[in-house]
Amino acid sequence: MSKKSFFERLTGTVKLDESEFDEPAPKMKLKEREVEEESPSPFEPEEKVGQLTVDVYQTNDHIIVKTMVAGVRPEDLDITITRDMVTIRGKREEERAIQDDNYFIRELYWGSFARTITLPEEVDVEESDAIEKHGLLILKLPKMDKKRQTKLKVKTI
Repeated sequence: MSKKSFFERLTGTVKLDESEFDEPAPKMKLKEREVEEESPSPFEPEEKVGQLTVDVYQTNDHIIVKTMVAGVRPEDLDITITRDMVTIRGKREEERAIQDDNYFIRELYWGSFARTITLPEEVDVEESDAIEKHGLLILKLPKMDKKRQTKLKVKTI
């Protein structure tokens, strides 16, 4: 047995012999999925939905969600907020003025996108705010004040 290299000791990897690749790998049986996938509707065309990238952080009073929605009109955005979750959906339309053969590089995402974020704390849905500035969507979600108390007066009828 040869001495392990510094890299092998550092990472815990093992050097493989070339002869190990000559033998076919044993076949593994795939485990059936326990969750049934939702079948696409025959009436709606199947469309890929891109996942929106987000930054989520907190201040003392708010949870802030930031995401890039450049090229999306505000009326093409759908933002749904519950006390513990935010869903952002939208569609970025592509102007098809250029034929596919004329592209050298195509990296921009066009089409539908969505993202659902489970919030770390409950938020006040009614006081939430959405702002779009230079293609950056900012959701400002006020945290629920669980320590807030009010006194109720008893009314007589």
